Amino acid sequence: MRSPRRILKEANVFPIKQLGQNFLSDPFAAGTIVERCAISDKEVVLEIGAGLGALTFYLAQKAQKVYAVEKDLRLAGLLGNQLEKENVDNVILLKENILNIDVLKLYEEKEKKFVVVGNLPYNISSQILVWLINFREVIDRAVLMFQKELAQRIMSGPGCKDYGRLSVMLQYCSDIKRVARVKAHQFYPRPKVDSEVLKVDFSKTILDKVKDEKLFFSVIKAAFGKRRKTLKNALAGSELDFDANTILNILASADIDPVRRAETLTVAEFVRLSNRVTDYNSQGR
Repeated sequence: MRSPRRILKEANVFPIKQLGQNFLSDPFAAGTIVERCAISDKEVVLEIGAGLGALTFYLAQKAQKVYAVEKDLRLAGLLGNQLEKENVDNVILLKENILNIDVLKLYEEKEKKFVVVGNLPYNISSQILVWLINFREVIDRAVLMFQKELAQRIMSGPGCKDYGRLSVMLQYCSDIKRVARVKAHQFYPRPKVDSEVLKVDFSKTILDKVKDEKLFFSVIKAAFGKRRKTLKNALAGSELDFDANTILNILASADIDPVRRAETLTVAEFVRLSNRVTDYNSQGR
């Protein structure tokens, strides 16, 4: 693994801070992350933000095929040249924004669920997580590196200040565990904070399913949209378009105190609340 500092300097390319470009520079850390992915030689990997290939080459040694996604054409060019130089023939480089990738089409070509791997930039981590949730039918698991702050939010439970929309959405449809920690000095340029690697297993069996998943996510968004307010006030003033009396009736039918706040509800309580909203809608307003 060549130093990202040297690669960038030789190519006269500079990291773009706005894109959150911090490149993993420690080969031991890169190897450890890939080992924790537990990838077999029959699996297909979708790598988000391949960058200069810190993980790509290790992934290629393990997987049947790797789709390496990199939207920065400067980095994609450097990575493509290196892949060709080292005769790596099981990596397909996609010069795209991951949010624009037709992942269902890729799945149809291989008919294998993806293992998603990536070092997610902080500025679009939330968007990518929602994207993953929406396409989880073709994703077996994801091993993702986040800034420590966001990783803590994802792992947090009810009653914690970090518990929020992403916590509930991911904990509803996946099992999550921390698999590695990466210090700031193991990146170039060095970020201000450490990172954590989480494994998100989408093969989880959901025992308590919601009746309408799209509505479920809307209820979560509305509840946390004004998290300092009580549930009654947060939901009544949201895009759900219910008046205060209707919200009180729905909360009562879900056996949830209207003066509670969103961060106190368990995932199961959000499921129950969402199902009561679905029942109310089906009965006609």
